[in-house]
Amino acid sequence: MTSTLDDGARAAPAVERPERRERNVLQSMVRGSLNRCPHCGKGKLFKGYLTTNYACSACGEEFHHHRADDAPPYFTITLVGHIIIPALLAVEMLYRPALWIHMALWLPLTLILSLVFLRPIKGALVGLQWALFMHGFDPLSGEDEPHPDPADLLK
Repeated sequence: MTSTLDDGARAAPAVERPERRERNVLQSMVRGSLNRCPHCGKGKLFKGYLTTNYACSACGEEFHHHRADDAPPYFTITLVGHIIIPALLAVEMLYRPALWIHMALWLPLTLILSLVFLRPIKGALVGLQWALFMHGFDPLSGEDEPHPDPADLLK
């Protein structure tokens, strides 16, 4: 389907865009938190500890344009704080241990919980962005057009 402009030149054919269907938010967040593609649930979301794959190896859904930014650490700190602080206060009120015992117990536990929760929280946030058509995950949006894979430029 081409159209003719006023000076007789032909315009580019209209690009057909895929249909925008509803996406299951909870399912995509759970898939993301389990290191799976929020679209198909088969391919891996992460290639490193927090580095997302360029695209899903199973269905081809692109992840490179996600914008999780500072949200995963923020939610991780909030969650870990809500676990550690009540536990610390309970131990202090019940046993009143020395300060060095608190430090030996709570600092490593805080670090370990932060590292354990950070990746699933980032995966859930990428899944949420995908389900809500945010930051380039909308097939009908011209915003955030995908960029070529930088690795292809090296070939």
